[in-house]
Amino acid sequence: MVDVPFASGPARARNAGATVAVQDILLFVDADVVIPPDTVQRVKEEFARNPEVAAIFGSYDTSPGDPDFLSQYRNLMHHFVHQRSQERAGTFWGGLGAIRTSAFRSVGGFDASYRVPCIEDIEFGTRLRDAELEIRLVKTLQGRHMKCWTPLKMLKTDLWQRGIPWMRLILARRRVQSDLNTCWVARLSTILAWVPVVLLPFGVRSAVWGGVALTAVASVVVLNLAFYRFLAQHRGLVFTVQSIPWHLIYYLECGLAGFIGLLLHFRDQFLITIKSPHEP
Repeated sequence: MVDVPFASGPARARNAGATVAVQDILLFVDADVVIPPDTVQRVKEEFARNPEVAAIFGSYDTSPGDPDFLSQYRNLMHHFVHQRSQERAGTFWGGLGAIRTSAFRSVGGFDASYRVPCIEDIEFGTRLRDAELEIRLVKTLQGRHMKCWTPLKMLKTDLWQRGIPWMRLILARRRVQSDLNTCWVARLSTILAWVPVVLLPFGVRSAVWGGVALTAVASVVVLNLAFYRFLAQHRGLVFTVQSIPWHLIYYLECGLAGFIGLLLHFRDQFLITIKSPHEP
C-alpha cells in the first residue's frame, strides 16, 4: 500500500499508485465511473494496435447513473463533446484514460499542487503534447458516470474547479486548443450568451437592444443545434427544451470563469513584477 495524505487530491493519489505499478500501461478511472468488464482488455488491444500512441482516453456513455434531469443533461453534454472532438487529442482525461507507464514517468506524472479535483488531467495532457507524445481519443471507450449533479455542484465545478484554473493555464501557456470544451462553437456561444446580460440595462428601454439580445440567444441555439438534436434523439423533445436554459447558464459560467481567470492572471503578473528586483 502507498501512504497518501487524507484529502490530498486525485493528482497525488494517481501519482502514488503509479509509483508502485509494475505493468507497462496505467489505467485511470474516476471513483464515480463504472467501466464495462472488457475495458482493460480493450485498452491493451488499443495500445497494441497503435505503438506510436502514448496515451488514450474515452468518454462517458449515454446512460448516466443518476436519473435526475440535471445529471442526465450534464453527462450527456460531456458524452456529446467528446464524441464530436478530434481523435488526435491535445489533452488528457483522467475519468477514463490510460497511458504507457514510461510516458507517464517521463513527464513527471500529474501536478500534485492541484489538491482538489480540478484540471490536473488537462495540465498533464499539455505536458504530454509538449513532449511530442501522441494522445488519442478513443470514442468507443466509454464508462457510466454515477455523479449526481446539482445547481451548486455545477457552479462550483464550472467556475472554481474547471473554468478559472483552465483559463489561467491557457494564459500562462499562451496557447489554446480548438478542441473539446474550447472549440470555436463553445467560445462563440460563450460570447453570445453574455450579450443579453451586457445589454440588459439598455434592452428594457429600447426595442432595438432587446432585439439584439434575443438574436444573440437565438444564435446560441442555432450554433448548438447538433447538440440539441442529439438530446432529442436520446431523451426526447421535452428534455431538450428544458436543457436550453441550462446550456445558456453553462456558457454564462464559462464566460464568468474566463473573466475571473483573466483578472487573476493579471494580478499574478503584477505581483511578480513588483517582487522582482529592479534593474539598476
